[in-house]
Amino acid sequence: MKTAILGAGTIIPAFLEAAEKIEELEVYAIFGRESSLPRMREFQRQCGISKIYHDYDKLLEDPEVEVVYVALPNHLHYEFAKKAAQSKKHVIVEKPFASTYSQAKELMDIAAQNQVMIFEAISNQYMPNYQKTRELVKELGDVKIVQLNYSQYSRRYDLFKEGTVLPVFDPKKSGGALMDLNVYNIHYVTGLFGKPNRIRYIANIERGIDTSGILTMEYSSFQCVSVGAKDCKAPVSINIQGDKGFVHSDDPANVYGSFTFAKNSGEIRTIALNEGMPRLYYELRVFADMVMSKNYEEAKGYNQHTLDVMEILDEARQQVGIDF
Repeated sequence: MKTAILGAGTIIPAFLEAAEKIEELEVYAIFGRESSLPRMREFQRQCGISKIYHDYDKLLEDPEVEVVYVALPNHLHYEFAKKAAQSKKHVIVEKPFASTYSQAKELMDIAAQNQVMIFEAISNQYMPNYQKTRELVKELGDVKIVQLNYSQYSRRYDLFKEGTVLPVFDPKKSGGALMDLNVYNIHYVTGLFGKPNRIRYIANIERGIDTSGILTMEYSSFQCVSVGAKDCKAPVSINIQGDKGFVHSDDPANVYGSFTFAKNSGEIRTIALNEGMPRLYYELRVFADMVMSKNYEEAKGYNQHTLDVMEILDEARQQVGIDF
């Protein structure tokens, strides 16, 4: 499947590294602004990319392009993914899938109408470590507390304090700590336990955007506390605590390279099943398999998970007065 990349940002090297290991994916084209041309040419040289585009309509008119990977700033995901699906291209969209639930649902409806697949690139859902966690969490007994902290001080925050607002801190561009970091935590938790009964978001708001925040997710038998921060840092952690044991990781939810599984009986194991594969490999492997097998039912399941997360994001922002 010949694939076109939209964007030349920091995620692109990770995508290229993973795509190189997926035989069914050929990175055929890259799209970006003319100011990004030197970086795009370097990607072209390194990976043998055939074409560079600055005109998106011309890219979509190219009959060779079968898949579009949207890795643009958050607020552009909807517009560019929509045009790709309408042009009957399969679409992979970086997180967050869209700015709002309504945008996400519309994109999925358009993809269905045009008989193409649309898919959120959210790495943790497909990793072997995460799949193993799904199995082992059943052995923890009654889950009592879930806690995740993904805090990463951003150099862009220094610029933000000085008055320079880049997309990650721009409410007009669907920025904020919730959409940039805490979204990984939300995917991690809802993938294991489903949608919570109730949420509450408490955030540090500066100039209309959440630079950090605490999301509580209430389930029938336990509480989850999920922290995402770009204005301060702390040790990253994931903890799932049950009355028979716990799961712990020092990796952020998007990497999840290893975790510890421990039982009250004394059993303790360190589990690392991702086999050193590139972080985005497993999500692309699943996407390629679904497209090649035309497994639209499986794709619907992943899309419903995305919609559940989008619903949480919408409500959390509404609670703190952030309007996209």
